Amino acid sequence: MAFGGFNDNKQPAPMADINVTPMVDVMLVLLVIFIITAPLFTHAIKLDLPAAQSAPAPTEPSTISLSINGDGAIFWNNDPITQEALNSRLVIASKQQPQPQLQLRADKGTRYEVIAQVMAAAQTNGLTKLGFVTEVPTSVPPTKK
Repeated sequence: MAFGGFNDNKQPAPMADINVTPMVDVMLVLLVIFIITAPLFTHAIKLDLPAAQSAPAPTEPSTISLSINGDGAIFWNNDPITQEALNSRLVIASKQQPQPQLQLRADKGTRYEVIAQVMAAAQTNGLTKLGFVTEVPTSVPPTKK
C-alpha cells in the first residue's frame, strides 16, 4: 500500500471541484441574522400622538387676460372694453383676495403709448401682478457664429 511516493515525474492534477463550505457558512450566518432581526421589524411601539390642524391651502389667484390689438382696442378676457370701464374693473380686481394676475397681450403693431397707459392704469388702481404674454416662434432662425 503506497500512499505517496517520491517519484518526481508525476505532477499532481489541479483541483477541479468547487469548495462550497465557505459559501454554506456565509448563508447560515445570514439566515441566523435574518431570523433574529425579523421580529424587530414587526414590533410596533404604541404612541399617543397629538392632533394638529394645518392652515387652509391657499387658493390659486385667477388670471385676467387683457389684450390690445393693432388699432389700440382693449379686450378684457376676449370681451371689448372701453378705457373707463377698464379702470372700474381694475379697481374691482385689485380688491380681490388673492389678487388676480393680469396677463397683458399686445399685437405687434400696437403703439407703446397704449400699452403704457394700460400698465399705468393697472398700477394706479392697485394691481401689482402684471405679466406679458408673447408667442413662441414656430421656426427659429439659425444663429450666426
